[in-house]
Amino acid sequence: MIRHIVMWRLRDPADAAKFKDLLDSCKSVVPGILEWEVGIRSPGLEASMDVVLVSGFADPAALQAYQNHPHHKAIASQLASLRLDRVVLDYPSQAPGLADVDLAQDLSFAPTAPGSL
Repeated sequence: MIRHIVMWRLRDPADAAKFKDLLDSCKSVVPGILEWEVGIRSPGLEASMDVVLVSGFADPAALQAYQNHPHHKAIASQLASLRLDRVVLDYPSQAPGLADVDLAQDLSFAPTAPGSL
């Protein structure tokens, strides 16, 4: 799987919901999109960006098909007018899908006792 993560800082953070709706219109444009989640900045939680896309593609060909799809290109041009900055990271991932991980059952996850750091 190829993990595709993109983050944006918007010209006007009030446009985050509109930005999310535009992104979500791309979530099924091609076969091979395995995961799709768009998050927006939430009051009271740390954030240096306004919107994030965390997605997973079956393989590099699926990601390329998505990036070259006419709908994605049209949405990307609309998003460009709303953003100040964009950062992206694509990487191969062997991890299970985000929805498949139950941290309560994962033995590699353990709460850290205060003062043990």
